Amino acid sequence: AGQLTITRHPHGCLMLFPRSEWEKFRERVAGLPMTAHWWKRIFLGNAMDVDMDSTGRILISPELRAATHINKETILLGMGSHFELWDKGTYDAQEAQAMQGDMPDVLRDFSI
Repeated sequence: AGQLTITRHPHGCLMLFPRSEWEKFRERVAGLPMTAHWWKRIFLGNAMDVDMDSTGRILISPELRAATHINKETILLGMGSHFELWDKGTYDAQEAQAMQGDMPDVLRDFSI
């Protein structure tokens, strides 16, 4: 329906959820214990509802762009239930760092 919710991700990107998926995520986050209170603040306190325009574009607030260093060039990744929007330079640097490290144990037996 063109309705999305955008929030910050602790890895330095934005998460964009279709509204129905956001409601599921929001409920999971809200149910976290008090020891995760700061994570609740990051996810829930930064959430903003947006609507796509007639050409499918959205307006991202200056606060969210600044918090994630999103400038001109971006990368949009589909992550199943949501999208991630990254500043291209930030994404490229973090991807290169991940590729230099070892593959996590959980992926060693994962077949593609």
